Amino acid sequence: MATLHPEIDTHAAGHLDVGQGQRVFWETSGTPAGLPVLILHGGPGSGSSPRHRRWFDPTRYRIVAMDQRGAGRSTPHASEPAYAFDANTTAHLIADIEHLRRHLGIARWLVLGLSWGSTLALAYAQRHQERVRGLVLAAVTTTSAAEIDWITRGVRAFLPEPWERFRSHVPEATDDGAVLEAYRRRLADPDPTRHGPAAAAWCAWELAVAATPGGQPSPRWADPRFRLGFARLVTHYWGHRAWLADGALLAGAATLAGVPAVLIHGTLDLGSPPVTAWRLHRAWPESELVLVDGAGHGNDQTAMQEAILDATARFACDGGHIVAQPP
Repeated sequence: MATLHPEIDTHAAGHLDVGQGQRVFWETSGTPAGLPVLILHGGPGSGSSPRHRRWFDPTRYRIVAMDQRGAGRSTPHASEPAYAFDANTTAHLIADIEHLRRHLGIARWLVLGLSWGSTLALAYAQRHQERVRGLVLAAVTTTSAAEIDWITRGVRAFLPEPWERFRSHVPEATDDGAVLEAYRRRLADPDPTRHGPAAAAWCAWELAVAATPGGQPSPRWADPRFRLGFARLVTHYWGHRAWLADGALLAGAATLAGVPAVLIHGTLDLGSPPVTAWRLHRAWPESELVLVDGAGHGNDQTAMQEAILDATARFACDGGHIVAQPP
C-alpha cells in the first residue's frame, strides 16, 4: 500500500497579482530550506489539493502549489459570468509560473505535473529549461489534436452508454466532431438553465472516462461552481488546442537534453492512452517511463501514488537529480 507522508499545514500563502485582473493563489509547505518543487494541477481548472503535498517528504522539500488562472482559490473564478477568457492561455500560465518563482526567490525547482499539468510542465520546461531541475509527470498528456479528439470522441468505443448521454445533451452539434464546440457555446451562455446542465453533463463524461474500480469522485464534483469553472476552462483550452502547434511538445522534447524526468502512466488510462507517454519517452532519452499496470487516469490510485512517491523520494536523495532505479 502507498504510504503517504503525514498531513501538513502551509507556512505561507497568498494571492499574486499577475496582471489582466488575475490574482493567482499560491501556498508553500514543508521545509523552507528544502528542495523546491512546484505542483501543477490538472484540468485545466481542477485546482490544487492538500493531498498533493503528501507525495513529498516535508523534511526534504519546499513544496509550492498554485491554483492556475480561473481555478481553485485564484480570482476571478472561471465560473463568474464576466470572466475574461482571453486573459487565460498557456502563455499566460507559463508567465505566471515564472512570476511566482521570482516572487518566492527560487532559482530552480523540480516540477510535478498531473494530467493537463504535465502538458503545462512540458511547455514551461521547454521555455525555461534553465529553471527546471527535473520533472515528474503523471497521467501524461501533451494536449495534441489527436488526444483532444480521443477524449471527446474516440474513447466512446469503450464507453458507449456514457458517450450517448454526453452526446445527447448537445443535439445542435452537426456531427460528433462538433460536440466540443457545442458544449463550449452552451457553457458560455449566461442563462443558468443552459450552462448549469451543460457543466453537469460535461463533468459526468469526464468522471466516466477517469473512473477506476472502487474509486469515489471528490465531493467537489457536486459543487455547481466548481463544475462550471472546470468545464469552461477545459473546453476553452481544448477548443484552442492549448495554443500549441500540433506535436510541438513531442518535437520539443529534444531540447530537454540533460533534464531528468520520470513519466508515470497507467496501462488502463482511457482518457490518455499510454502511447502518448511512450512517444514522449522515446523522444526524450533522459526520461524514465514507469507504466503502472492496471491503473487508470486518476492519481488517487494506490499504485499511481506509489510510483509518484518513489520518484519524489529518488529526486530528494540526490539533491534534485533523479537516482536511477536499481537494475
